[in-house]
Amino acid sequence: MIFLFGPLYSGKKEAAMKLLGCDASELAHRAVWDVQDLAAKSGDLPSLVEELARYDVVIATEVGSGVVPVDAEERAAREAAGRLSCLLARRADAVARVFCGIPIVLKGELP
Repeated sequence: MIFLFGPLYSGKKEAAMKLLGCDASELAHRAVWDVQDLAAKSGDLPSLVEELARYDVVIATEVGSGVVPVDAEERAAREAAGRLSCLLARRADAVARVFCGIPIVLKGELP
Protein backbone atom coordinates (compact mmCIF):
# COMPACT_ATOMS: atom_id res chain seq x y z
CA MET A 1 0.00 0.00 0.00
CA ILE A 2 1.16 3.52 -0.84
CA PHE A 3 0.22 6.28 1.58
CA LEU A 4 -0.01 9.76 0.04
CA PHE A 5 -0.68 12.86 2.09
CA GLY A 6 -0.51 16.59 1.64
CA PRO A 7 -2.46 19.84 1.77
CA LEU A 8 -5.84 20.36 0.14
CA TYR A 9 -5.71 20.64 -3.65
CA SER A 10 -2.05 19.65 -3.83
CA GLY A 11 -2.49 17.06 -6.60
CA LYS A 12 -2.72 13.91 -4.49
CA LYS A 13 -5.31 12.13 -6.68
CA GLU A 14 -3.49 13.09 -9.86
CA ALA A 15 -0.23 11.77 -8.40
CA ALA A 16 -1.99 8.51 -7.47
CA MET A 17 -3.34 8.10 -11.01
CA LYS A 18 0.12 8.66 -12.44
CA LEU A 19 1.72 6.20 -9.98
CA LEU A 20 -0.88 3.53 -10.71
CA GLY A 21 -1.07 4.27 -14.43
CA CYS A 22 -4.85 4.56 -14.31
CA ASP A 23 -7.67 7.02 -14.93
CA ALA A 24 -10.14 8.50 -12.44
CA SER A 25 -12.70 5.71 -12.83
CA GLU A 26 -10.13 3.01 -12.09
CA LEU A 27 -8.68 5.07 -9.25
CA ALA A 28 -12.06 4.89 -7.50
CA HIS A 29 -11.56 1.10 -7.22
CA ARG A 30 -7.89 1.10 -6.32
CA ALA A 31 -7.61 4.05 -3.93
CA VAL A 32 -9.42 5.68 -1.03
CA TRP A 33 -9.10 9.35 -0.11
CA ASP A 34 -10.13 11.79 2.60
CA VAL A 35 -9.34 9.09 5.15
CA GLN A 36 -8.69 11.79 7.76
CA ASP A 37 -12.49 12.18 7.94
CA LEU A 38 -12.86 8.50 8.86
CA ALA A 39 -10.50 8.80 11.83
CA ALA A 40 -12.82 10.84 14.05
CA LYS A 41 -15.66 8.36 13.52
CA SER A 42 -13.53 5.30 14.23
CA GLY A 43 -13.26 3.86 17.69
CA ASP A 44 -10.53 1.48 16.56
CA LEU A 45 -7.82 3.11 14.45
CA PRO A 46 -5.67 -0.06 14.07
CA SER A 47 -8.65 -1.92 12.57
CA LEU A 48 -9.36 1.03 10.29
CA VAL A 49 -5.76 0.91 9.08
CA GLU A 50 -6.06 -2.79 8.22
CA GLU A 51 -9.29 -2.09 6.31
CA LEU A 52 -7.70 0.80 4.39
CA ALA A 53 -4.53 -1.18 3.65
CA ARG A 54 -6.52 -3.32 1.21
CA TYR A 55 -6.37 -0.42 -1.27
CA ASP A 56 -3.35 0.16 -3.50
CA VAL A 57 -3.23 3.84 -2.48
CA VAL A 58 -4.54 5.59 0.63
CA ILE A 59 -4.77 9.39 0.50
CA ALA A 60 -5.11 11.79 3.42
CA THR A 61 -5.32 15.55 3.59
CA GLU A 62 -3.02 17.11 6.17
CA VAL A 63 -5.01 18.74 8.93
CA GLY A 64 -2.41 19.42 11.60
CA SER A 65 -0.43 22.25 10.06
CA GLY A 66 -2.95 25.02 10.63
CA VAL A 67 -4.54 26.82 13.51
CA VAL A 68 -5.55 24.65 16.47
CA PRO A 69 -9.36 24.66 16.71
CA VAL A 70 -10.99 26.12 19.80
CA ASP A 71 -13.70 23.45 19.73
CA ALA A 72 -12.72 20.32 21.70
CA GLU A 73 -14.47 17.98 19.23
CA GLU A 74 -12.57 19.47 16.29
CA ARG A 75 -9.28 19.15 18.20
CA ALA A 76 -10.08 15.48 18.92
CA ALA A 77 -10.84 14.90 15.23
CA ARG A 78 -7.46 16.38 14.25
CA GLU A 79 -5.72 14.28 16.87
CA ALA A 80 -7.40 11.14 15.52
CA ALA A 81 -6.46 12.11 11.94
CA GLY A 82 -2.83 12.57 12.97
CA ARG A 83 -2.74 9.25 14.77
CA LEU A 84 -4.31 7.52 11.76
CA SER A 85 -1.68 9.03 9.47
CA CYS A 86 1.11 7.75 11.74
CA LEU A 87 -0.38 4.25 11.75
CA LEU A 88 -0.87 4.30 7.96
CA ALA A 89 2.71 5.48 7.42
CA ARG A 90 4.02 2.67 9.61
CA ARG A 91 1.91 0.06 7.73
CA ALA A 92 2.59 1.39 4.21
CA ASP A 93 5.22 0.04 1.84
CA ALA A 94 5.80 3.57 0.53
CA VAL A 95 4.90 7.01 1.91
CA ALA A 96 5.02 10.28 -0.01
CA ARG A 97 3.98 13.83 0.74
CA VAL A 98 2.48 15.46 -2.33
CA PHE A 99 3.15 19.16 -2.74
CA CYS A 100 2.39 21.09 -5.94
CA GLY A 101 1.64 17.75 -7.62
CA ILE A 102 5.09 16.38 -6.83
CA PRO A 103 5.33 13.29 -4.61
CA ILE A 104 8.22 13.58 -2.17
CA VAL A 105 9.15 10.09 -0.98
CA LEU A 106 9.59 9.70 2.76
CA LYS A 107 9.60 5.90 2.95
CA GLY A 108 10.18 3.10 0.47
CA GLU A 109 10.04 3.50 -3.30
CA LEU A 110 7.22 4.54 -5.57
CA PRO A 111 6.42 2.45 -8.65
